[in-house]
Amino acid sequence: MSRKTKIAVNNLTKAFYKKQGSVTALDDITLNIADGEFVCLVGPSGCGKTTLLRILAGLETPSIGEFTISTDEGGRPLQSMVFQERGIIPWLTVQQNVEFGLKMRHTPKDIVKERTMYYLKKTGLDKFATLYPKELSGGMKQRVSIARAFANDPEILLMDEPFAALDEQNKFILQEELLSIWSETGKTVLFITHSIDEALLLSDRILLMSSQPGRIIQEIHVDVPRPRKMEDIRKNPILAGQFIEIWKHLQEEVQRSRQDEE
Repeated sequence: MSRKTKIAVNNLTKAFYKKQGSVTALDDITLNIADGEFVCLVGPSGCGKTTLLRILAGLETPSIGEFTISTDEGGRPLQSMVFQERGIIPWLTVQQNVEFGLKMRHTPKDIVKERTMYYLKKTGLDKFATLYPKELSGGMKQRVSIARAFANDPEILLMDEPFAALDEQNKFILQEELLSIWSETGKTVLFITHSIDEALLLSDRILLMSSQPGRIIQEIHVDVPRPRKMEDIRKNPILAGQFIEIWKHLQEEVQRSRQDEE
C-alpha cells in the first residue's frame, strides 16, 4: 500500500537578487516525499541543497512555485532543523536545550519531562543533562541537536549535513542512533549529505542534484533491506553499483560547473 505524500514541492524556483544581477539557486524543483520516508539530497557544492531545506523550514521564501507539508495533528510544529554545527543554545544545559522547543509551545510539564528524558536516554545524554555546550565534544553537541529535534515531535525533520564535521567513529555511532530513533518514530526526513556512503546507508531514496542552478535530475531507490552496515556499501553489489553511479554523477556535474565558469 502506497504511503501518503508528506512533502510536496511544485515547480519551485529560488533566485537571489543583488546589485550586480540575480543568481538562480534552484530551478523548477518538483518532488514528493512520502510519510515516513528517509530521503537524501546529494549534489555538488553550491547546487542549492541548503537553500531548499531553508525554504521548507520557512527561513527563505520561493521566488516561484510552492510547497506543502501535510499535518496529522493540530499543534505539532511543521518541522525541526538540525544544522551542521552551532545548532544548540550555549547558555542552556543539555536538558534545557532538548526541552526548549516543547516549552516554547507551552507543552504540559509532565509531557516535557517524559519526552526530554526519553530522548536524552536514547542519545546517551542522560548522564550529561546538567552540562553546558562548552563542556561537550562535537559529537555530543550533535546528539543534543538530534534529541531536541525528535523531542519537539515535528511533522518533518530537516537535516543539513549534521555529521560532516565529526570524526569517522562518532559519525558511524550517530548514524546508527539516528536510524534507531527514526525507525521508532516513523518521521519523514530530508537529509543533505556530501557523503555517498552516508546516503546509501541512511536512505530509502537519493535525489541527485545538478550544479547551479540546482535541479533534481535523477532519483535512486535504495532497496537493500535494513539494517545496513557501512561495510555493506562496498561489498553489496547493488550498493556498490549505486555508489559508482552517484560518483560519476558528481564528477560530471563538477566538471560541467567548471566548464560553465570558463
